Amino acid sequence: MLYLAYQAQSDLINPARMLAQTALAALGARALAGEPIDMRAAAAAYEMVARAGLSHERPAYGITHVRDGNRETAVTEEVVLSLPFGDLLRFRKDTASEQAKVLVVAPMSGHFATLLRNTVATLLQDHDVCITDWHNARDVPLAAGPFGYDDYVDTLIRFIEELGPNTHVVAVCQPCVQVLTAAAVMAQTGNAFQPRSMTLMAGPVDTRINPTAVNRLATERPIEWFRKNLITTVPARHPGAGRQVYPGFVQVGAFIAMNLGRHLHAHVDMFTHLATGAHEEAEKIKTFYDEYFAVLDLPADFYLETVQWIFQEARLAAGTLRYRGEKVDCRAIRKTSLLTVEGERDDICALGQTAAAHDLCSGLKPFRKRHHMQAGVGHYGVFSGRKWEGQIYPIVRNMIVASS
Repeated sequence: MLYLAYQAQSDLINPARMLAQTALAALGARALAGEPIDMRAAAAAYEMVARAGLSHERPAYGITHVRDGNRETAVTEEVVLSLPFGDLLRFRKDTASEQAKVLVVAPMSGHFATLLRNTVATLLQDHDVCITDWHNARDVPLAAGPFGYDDYVDTLIRFIEELGPNTHVVAVCQPCVQVLTAAAVMAQTGNAFQPRSMTLMAGPVDTRINPTAVNRLATERPIEWFRKNLITTVPARHPGAGRQVYPGFVQVGAFIAMNLGRHLHAHVDMFTHLATGAHEEAEKIKTFYDEYFAVLDLPADFYLETVQWIFQEARLAAGTLRYRGEKVDCRAIRKTSLLTVEGERDDICALGQTAAAHDLCSGLKPFRKRHHMQAGVGHYGVFSGRKWEGQIYPIVRNMIVASS
């Protein structure tokens, strides 16, 4: 019923959006020219209405060129391996030089992997970069089967093996736990393709440390409440009809509710910029929300297991996590160097939660470990923006060089 209600509401709003788009197109260049002021205000209002609502399609990465040494290099996207719930997507550079292979592991948490385009673009300057390009679960047919925590780990191992030896892994946010699990499993089984290094950035390795509002939301109710109230069935009109999912629109709604004032202020600013002809400032806000409002549904099994196993019970940190029935032991990791990165002002994954990986990986020699706390940044600043590019990335790059 939850998805059907959302779909019905979206269907009701769509005619208004289409009318606003038509009106905006009719105003055309006259409004963009900025005269008269009432026309600019009308155009701004129409655009705000036209933009209302969510998208369920993956935005473009838009990475067409990157600075490689002293020249601009063309970048093309290439699917290396396609699986039902995600692709291994490579950003192939037009260069003959061989560079370290880096797998960027994106979160499966309500947004598409394109949220990490700045992370990828920065890494591309010096590396051969791939990303876990997760699919929207509502578009995955039931015939593909379920997708839970262990399936996620299986996918990571498969991608790492596909890339071959000497691969480095960079995980952002939620998948830090799955990457650590995959590294431990590969070490325990003696897998020949164990990553050279893993960089864990702002991830919930141990949510018992400095709990945030996100952590408290996950622990204040039993898992059955989440199953009953947040899991719904994909409607018949979509390829994944009948699949149980945690809808992306619920996740984004929760994030907005956490910082409602900030989002309202941003939209007031956007209207003001549009109405006053400050198009460059308006475009920055539009670009952010084009990405933020592109939502991805999560497979129900993966969502529920992540909430229970990681946020409620902290199984990996507590030493009780099992993968395919076998206990996961991070002490087995001896060949994969570890870098953890945290943001001083992170209100989603607090200080200490990612650094906990160092205690778990007690089998690693000290020279294979490093932790960095970035002052003055929140959650997104850890992997996007000026401080990521200028202060955090050089540390990541040095870890990769030292581990190659």
